[in-house]
Amino acid sequence: MAAQRRAAPRGPEGGGAAAGPDRGGRRRHSSAKKSRGQQESRWRWLKTAFLLSSAAIAGLLSWSYLSAEDGVTEVLAHHSESLQDKFMEIPCSEDYDSHKRFEGCTPRKCGRGVTDAVITREEAERIRSDVRQRIQQRIAQAFGISSASMYLTKPTFFSRINNTEAKTTHDEYWHPHVDKVTYGSFDYTSLLYLSDYTEDFGGGRFVFMDAGSNKTVEPRAGRVSFFTSGSENLHRVEKVHWGTRYAITISFTCNPDHGIGDPVLM
Repeated sequence: MAAQRRAAPRGPEGGGAAAGPDRGGRRRHSSAKKSRGQQESRWRWLKTAFLLSSAAIAGLLSWSYLSAEDGVTEVLAHHSESLQDKFMEIPCSEDYDSHKRFEGCTPRKCGRGVTDAVITREEAERIRSDVRQRIQQRIAQAFGISSASMYLTKPTFFSRINNTEAKTTHDEYWHPHVDKVTYGSFDYTSLLYLSDYTEDFGGGRFVFMDAGSNKTVEPRAGRVSFFTSGSENLHRVEKVHWGTRYAITISFTCNPDHGIGDPVLM
């Protein structure tokens, strides 16, 4: 009889000589899976942190933009206060250098002022004929010049502003501008307000656009705001949201060739 070959006994599935290497493979697979899980967790955390940082930066930029749009950090003259005199001296710009200088009149001292002591509310309502002379004298006093060296210049005008949609670019009064650049003859600008902020209209404040520290003037009937007309006093008017804002712009030049006579009240 032929000898029968006895089959080697089989160990359990996956056992025997191959068992060691297979268990090692499973350990490596488990370790790699754990490593991938930690990486994915880390990436999720970094992604979340990035999104949160981006949202924070976007919020900060939006806030900065809105702050810059509004730009109001200080009210120079509140509607509710009655100002005897308020004056701020600021460095003069170079705008005056490209125009003929008139000693004793062309601004060497620049700034802005607000007063409720020149014109009474009642006079503002009647628009007395001596209003221009009194404003002129107050400006001359503030800037240390002779009022006789100042001449009324054009345009000197009455403005009536409400929330009606602008029909031409000329009607878009809210854009920042410099009076000396827009009207070369201007050396000193003044505004006489004839209506009250928050009572007769909303919005419509006058804004001096200073670097990082804009200042506003809240109109009230009889209040006079005045300033040198160069780039040191870049300004704009807020849009009027409701009601009607009335004011008179009265401007002065040092050049007699650009002077005009007093407007005749009809």
